[in-house]
Amino acid sequence: MCDDDIHQGLIEDPTVSRRAFGLMGVAAAGIATTAHAASARVVEKDVEIKTPDGVADAALYYPEGKGSWPAVLIWPDVMSLRPVFREMGRRLAAEGYVVLVPNLYYRVKRAPVVEGAFNFANPEDRAKLTPLRASVTPEGTDRDAAAYLAFLDAQPQTDKKRKVGTQGYCMGGPLAFRTAAAVPGRVAAVASFHGGGLVTDQPSSPHLLLPKTRAEFLVLIADNDDKQDPAGKDKLKAALTAAGRPHRVEVYAGAAHGWTVKGSQVYNEPLAEKAWAELLDLYKRALA
Repeated sequence: MCDDDIHQGLIEDPTVSRRAFGLMGVAAAGIATTAHAASARVVEKDVEIKTPDGVADAALYYPEGKGSWPAVLIWPDVMSLRPVFREMGRRLAAEGYVVLVPNLYYRVKRAPVVEGAFNFANPEDRAKLTPLRASVTPEGTDRDAAAYLAFLDAQPQTDKKRKVGTQGYCMGGPLAFRTAAAVPGRVAAVASFHGGGLVTDQPSSPHLLLPKTRAEFLVLIADNDDKQDPAGKDKLKAALTAAGRPHRVEVYAGAAHGWTVKGSQVYNEPLAEKAWAELLDLYKRALA
C-alpha cells in the first residue's frame, strides 16, 4: 500500500556501510554476488541518464566478460536507490541480465535520498518523503521509462534481440506497469512485489493501462495489503484477463508489506527467496 496505515516499520539498510556506499561510485569489475550465483561476477557502474525532465542518477550492472544479455529495469520502493537495491541489481546481473536501478527522485535529490535509519512509524520521518513522492507523476514516469529503456538498449552488453523485463517494489509496482504500457514493443515481463495502488478509481490507475501492454505479469501481494483491500486482487485479475495478458496474481500468506526488501522489520527471507525464484522463472520464460 505504501501508505501510513501499512508500512515497513524501522528500516536500517544492512548491506554496506555509508563509507562503502560512497566507494561504489567507482566502476567495479569482478564483484562477487550472493551464494545463488557464487561463480558469476558482475560490473557495477554509477551512471547518469538524460531524460526529458533532467538528468537521472542510476546504477548499472551487467555480467563480467564478453557477451550480451537481456535488460531489466528495477523500480525501487519508496526510499529509492540505496545499498539494498544495489545488492539486488548485482544479484540479478549475476543471473545473466543487464540491470538498471534508477533514483526515483532525481528531479529533487540525488541518491541516497535518506541516510541512516528510517522509521515509518515516525510522522517526522514519513514527512521527509512527501516532497520526494510528489515528484513522481504518471506522465513523468512514462517519460522516464522510455529514457531508461533507450539507455539500456544503447549499452553494448544488452541483447536487443531479446525483450526487456521490469520489476517494482511498493510504489515501484505501478511504475513497472506504466513502463510496460509506455514501451510495449520492448517489455515482455512485469513483476510487482507488494505494489501499492495497482488498482484505483483514478483515470491514471495502472490497471487501466493493461490493454496497451504486451507483457506477462507476476503480481505478488502482501498478506496485510490484501486484508486491507481484499477486492483489489480480483479486480486486477479481471483486468489482466480482459486485456488478454498472461499473469499470476498471488497473495503471500504470512508476508507483510515490504517482505522482499532486506533491512526492514518485516523482511521475510524464506518468502523473499520464494518470490525471487518466481521472478527468475518469469524472466527465463518471457525474455527467452
